[in-house]
Amino acid sequence: MGQVLHGSARTTEAVRRAIQRSEESVRALAGRYGISPTTVQKWRKRGSVSDAPMGPKAIHSTVLTAEEEAMVVAFRRHTLLPLDDCLYALQPTIPHLTRSSLHRCLQRHGISRLPALEGQAAEKKRFKVYPIGYFHIDIAEVRTEEGKLHLYVGIDRTSKFAFAQLHEKADRPTAVAFLEALLEAVPYDLHTILTDNGIQFADLPRNRNGPTARYRVHRFDQICREHGIEHRLTKPNHPWTNGQVERMNRTIKDATVKRYHYGSHDELRQHLRLFIDAYNHARRLKTLRGLTPYEYVARVWTEDPTRFKIDPYRHTSGLNT
Repeated sequence: MGQVLHGSARTTEAVRRAIQRSEESVRALAGRYGISPTTVQKWRKRGSVSDAPMGPKAIHSTVLTAEEEAMVVAFRRHTLLPLDDCLYALQPTIPHLTRSSLHRCLQRHGISRLPALEGQAAEKKRFKVYPIGYFHIDIAEVRTEEGKLHLYVGIDRTSKFAFAQLHEKADRPTAVAFLEALLEAVPYDLHTILTDNGIQFADLPRNRNGPTARYRVHRFDQICREHGIEHRLTKPNHPWTNGQVERMNRTIKDATVKRYHYGSHDELRQHLRLFIDAYNHARRLKTLRGLTPYEYVARVWTEDPTRFKIDPYRHTSGLNT
């Protein structure tokens, strides 16, 4: 193995070993190896030929106090959140906390890596980059004490801007109503929509090329054409193609029906609206480099306002909403 020496070292381990074994005078050894007599005396006194550690005796943070470091460690061990999520959650309490200081703190305590989950994919492929306006849409079922509801969810592939509605039925009229509400809620133009092959969004595959389907265009497709939107469909039996909205479905369920009991549909609708607003305006996402979906949309508006129907700063909920 190669030797790892101090950056200012003038001797190698072989020279140090020779100095310790030699019986020559200090002056003679210093002249032979081209070093100072002090260096010769230092290595003669030592019992090893390795450099002494140069760091502090007790490793500690220069940014965090002991109490703040204990808070960081306890939060990480309790929540098992990723690094960036821990940073966003702790910064309101510890404003001077940076990503690098948080990472070093977790490394010191041996918790910089989260335990691997069973069945976790070893490698993830990145999504193809698209400009904002590419929405994934899907339907999921949720329940309250009054019965079953259908959750329509749409999420932008790039900005992660989300929109959701609850309907008592999952049919063509409700899908069309959701699409119209989505177009009104999003402040920029949509150019692509990806859905599955459900009859709410398109005719059945076996009927799409028939004379009736060509003459009577699906209403969902009609609205897309009116707004210049390309309607794409996932490959049959390949639900992971629309995995981004599937993941958003799970996020919404984890925050609502899987955590709370709702006595009525209206209670769930109210909580869903509050959650979507909090997600769009307060949830800082790693994929957006720490921005919220709304902040990302606002930044795109400053760079390319031609994509927008309305100023996003005037398209947010206010006190009187």
